[in-house]
Amino acid sequence: MTKSQANQFMQRNFLLETETAQVLYDQFAAPMPIIDYHNHLSPKDIAENRQFNNLTELWLEHDHYKWRAMRINGISEKYITGDATPFEKFEKWAETVPYTMRNPLYHWTHLELKNYFSITTLLNKSTAQEIYETCSNLLKSESYSTRGLLKRMNVEVVGTTDDPVDTLEHHENFAKVQGQLRMFPTFRPDKAYTIENIEGYNTYIDSLAAISKTEISTFDDLFIALSKRMDVFNRAGCRASDHGLTHLVFEKDSEQVAPMLFKKLRNREILTPLEKNQFTCAVLLNLSKMYHTKGWVQQFHIGAMRNNNTRLHRTLGADAGFDSIGDFSQATSLSRFFDRLDESNQLAKTIIYNSNPADNEVFATMIGNFNDGSSQGKVQYGSGWWFLDQKDGMEKQLTALSNMGLLSRFVGMITDSRSFLSFPRHEYFRRILCNQWGNDVEKGLLPNDIAHIGSMIQDICYRNAKNYFKFQE
Repeated sequence: MTKSQANQFMQRNFLLETETAQVLYDQFAAPMPIIDYHNHLSPKDIAENRQFNNLTELWLEHDHYKWRAMRINGISEKYITGDATPFEKFEKWAETVPYTMRNPLYHWTHLELKNYFSITTLLNKSTAQEIYETCSNLLKSESYSTRGLLKRMNVEVVGTTDDPVDTLEHHENFAKVQGQLRMFPTFRPDKAYTIENIEGYNTYIDSLAAISKTEISTFDDLFIALSKRMDVFNRAGCRASDHGLTHLVFEKDSEQVAPMLFKKLRNREILTPLEKNQFTCAVLLNLSKMYHTKGWVQQFHIGAMRNNNTRLHRTLGADAGFDSIGDFSQATSLSRFFDRLDESNQLAKTIIYNSNPADNEVFATMIGNFNDGSSQGKVQYGSGWWFLDQKDGMEKQLTALSNMGLLSRFVGMITDSRSFLSFPRHEYFRRILCNQWGNDVEKGLLPNDIAHIGSMIQDICYRNAKNYFKFQE
């Protein structure tokens, strides 16, 4: 295929099927800055303005989406996380790309080459050498540092994901840097209630005690320590928390029994399955009340089944591409958990994300139960996440939210990524969003009020998140 033929594949009106969709994207969505309020980017890389040595280091270093595809394509681990040279790894990825057609990786790969490097040639084994050398040479220039890459995508805010025991030194250092880009931490306290490994849990609690300068021997002590860390996060600009859960557990007596359960944990005693649920629920309820007091947003990423491959998890660790959609019951516990907080008017702004598409309508209707008029879109159905942040998943999430709630008050897309090249996902989302609205206008399903619809598109892409999180305050 020639270069000109490749341009036909991803031309200016990519994913935009109607003239109205093109107008909505070009005039309203595309110019808006990006608030990427949830990602897993390295604060150190941003603070130190890391310069990547080559395209493999930038593109493949942490991207388990690509690793997963390479394994399916029969690529040896040597060329994924092993000791092959950077170019050998990139070449194996290039060999895989033509076989990713109809997987979102095919679109993302070529959007990333186009948007960051102005490359419209299709990536495959025969073009790998030229593309690798071109991109790796560009990466030597200052404009392709981490901050330069974010500037190219018009990124205004990045919300990193940080453990309570993180020092936040990189956030503090970056706060002194002048410029448009802002970086804020997100409080991710999963290890404070993840108790499958008793020794590991106690080691973590000891680390929390040390950094908070708090002796933790009781359940109350745990929250004194967490509160101190929340104060540090808040001073660093944190306005959100995040939690990764298979399901949001609820046990009605959890807060009463939690002090006794924490004592058992500190004594290295194994809890029963019921006791584990009670303890997790109690910690999350207490944290949620603290978020409400702080005025933070709480996020719950729910339903992923992680680390399925025991052998390779033992070798490669977590977040290496061995996770999948889980099949867990969600509705009852979600309702009871949020209702317990709402009863005492302590339910913070909340975003819930599902990984199982079977739960789309459950999540989209659940948020309506707890929006109380105190703020626009107080409880949100989050963007298509993980296995659902692709065209079909985004369209279905937008449709479910449209049918069951107010899409116009949605806080928009996130990358949820460890890669500095992942920001074209915002463009992908914006094109899909504009295509839906544009098609409805041209079918006569919506009025041809481009100014009003365009303003709502801008709200979804940018202003709703800006007003919801209030990062600058």
